[in-house]
Amino acid sequence: MKNIIAITGSTGGLGRLVCLELVKDNALVLVDRNIEKSKALARDLLSACPAAEIDFITCDLANVKSVKNAADALIDRHIDVLMLNSGVYNVPVFTCETGYNNIFQINFLSQYYIARTLAENSATLKKVTLTSSVAHRYGTLDPADPDYSTRKKPSLIYGNSKRFLTFSAYEYFKDCQGIKLSVAHPGVTLTNMTNHYPKFINPIVKLGIKLFFPSPKKAIKSLVRAADDECGYGEWIGPSVFDVWGKPKKSALKNYPVKESREIARLADKMYARMSEEF
Repeated sequence: MKNIIAITGSTGGLGRLVCLELVKDNALVLVDRNIEKSKALARDLLSACPAAEIDFITCDLANVKSVKNAADALIDRHIDVLMLNSGVYNVPVFTCETGYNNIFQINFLSQYYIARTLAENSATLKKVTLTSSVAHRYGTLDPADPDYSTRKKPSLIYGNSKRFLTFSAYEYFKDCQGIKLSVAHPGVTLTNMTNHYPKFINPIVKLGIKLFFPSPKKAIKSLVRAADDECGYGEWIGPSVFDVWGKPKKSALKNYPVKESREIARLADKMYARMSEEF
């Protein structure tokens, strides 16, 4: 029997490639804010795999109501695997109704909310996978500014959001009976996230990434493996050589600060409760 896998960020550069791999053996639920892009992806998936089983859920991760509706819809779909793959980097920053910036809301809080809501209410969920990033190493927890709203560097804001998602998932799912966790990262590869450099150097940067780092088709191998594998506490799956090149390998995070991870999880609990009760 096929697993039913729901994927956030399914129409993005890496998400699309992951879907093309997973659709061969699984039924997919595309979770994306743009239904037209989801339909276009579905056509491509059906072209590659005519027997594919594909469904859609519209979800704007920057909008709390949309996120809650999507979580309820995912429970009704009886999914087996939830893949948290959405990520935004250098986009215009605004404050969401929760009070956090949209990058933190999209990359962490909304996806964390969906995962916890399914873990606590779905009778079928067996596994959660998430796309982390080596950028989670940038910065450390700032309780006075958890979403890094006072920072200016996109790399810090993005890395902090991935840090929250990764560490809070480790802490929550280590005690979650019956639901496995896989954390994966693609290393460095050419995606739309690289389109944030000044125009005069952006082509040079993109060429350098294309020449010296793995292609997106190779980078997604870690994400695809995560759908079939699981990670222990503080482990992830990523390129085997310096977290950049080579075949996917499971390894321990370097310099994993357990005390900070637990503090992030404590804050995540509060954020989840507030999002559940106040909005």
